[in-house]
Amino acid sequence: MSLFDVYPLFNITPVRAKDVYVYDENDNEYLDLYGGHAVISIGHSHPTYVKNISEQVAKMGFYSNSIQNPMQVDLANKLEALSGCKNYELFLCNSGAEANENALKLASFHNHKKKIVAFKNGFHGRTSAAVAATDNPKIIAPINAQQEVEILALGDLVGLEKALVKNDVCAVIVEFIQGVGGLDESTAEFYEGADVLCKKYNTCFIADEVQSGFGRTGDFFAFQKYNVSPDIISIAKGMGNGFPVGGILIHPSIKASFGLLGTTFGGNHLACAATLTVLNVLEEENLMENAKEISAYFIKKSKEIPELKKLKGRGLMLGLEFDFPIAALRKNLIYKHKIFTGSAKNPNLIRILPPLTIQKKHIDVFFEALKSELAVSSLQ
Repeated sequence: MSLFDVYPLFNITPVRAKDVYVYDENDNEYLDLYGGHAVISIGHSHPTYVKNISEQVAKMGFYSNSIQNPMQVDLANKLEALSGCKNYELFLCNSGAEANENALKLASFHNHKKKIVAFKNGFHGRTSAAVAATDNPKIIAPINAQQEVEILALGDLVGLEKALVKNDVCAVIVEFIQGVGGLDESTAEFYEGADVLCKKYNTCFIADEVQSGFGRTGDFFAFQKYNVSPDIISIAKGMGNGFPVGGILIHPSIKASFGLLGTTFGGNHLACAATLTVLNVLEEENLMENAKEISAYFIKKSKEIPELKKLKGRGLMLGLEFDFPIAALRKNLIYKHKIFTGSAKNPNLIRILPPLTIQKKHIDVFFEALKSELAVSSLQ
């Protein structure tokens, strides 16, 4: 049986990884500045992570949510303490798309409305409502297009109020720093104004923190730079350091009832072991502070690149925007310099999403390689 051919693949086969490095079958070492779509938060094969996952699977890997699982309670308490999101409640699932799907469904249950407002260049997943709220017609099937969604320009408060005044919008969903779309971020006036408007019109304000959460921006969540109180916060990627985990944090104004949401695998014992380890390592190794420190160093080094049009993002969720397509540059960074980076919907932007354990010496390696490639291209 062949694989369903939906991924363009680089000709690299990783077989092991350690901290910020990935190794292929020929033992070539690659510097990982992409973390598998921002998934690797505490570094590949962190020894505490390996130990805790191994010990947990030896005891019990899974049982359903029909029984008591004290690890879920421990996880919720640790997440509340480290994130500062007091009094929110936690529902666990398996992925970012599933987190956003549950967030949108819960919003509709809560206020009995069905329309969604999302924003241009946003990406929220590939499931039914989440993909309909994603600004990419190529991945929206006819069955998804039945969802009622209005896509506004990021930053359009006037348009947002015009949409909300009709009183049919269940949720406004926004990435405070756009991921796939290209690291765009709006203003405090917009985010705080959107929060006020959602409360005014009984609409749930959903902060999509799937990529930006768990310390990646230097704050636990990207929205915490602003004076906002999301009704629902969606989380995934970095929370499991490679183990599939997702979830939503739910404001206490939204009430639970039996059967309202459900999942088979969400919050299983291995998922809890993975996420608890990530939270503990984030705290014990001061990785959010490291994200801020390395980010400042990265910004400083970026000023040595005259070809750079703009640096976008915060913390270790960064984008280097040029005035030319970067596809060939990325390939050269991978094949010639053994450095993984990411692309975006913006064809001129390189995404940098490394493990939060990264050090200045790794940033130096990247910028030397980047300078080398830009120098070669300038001679051609």
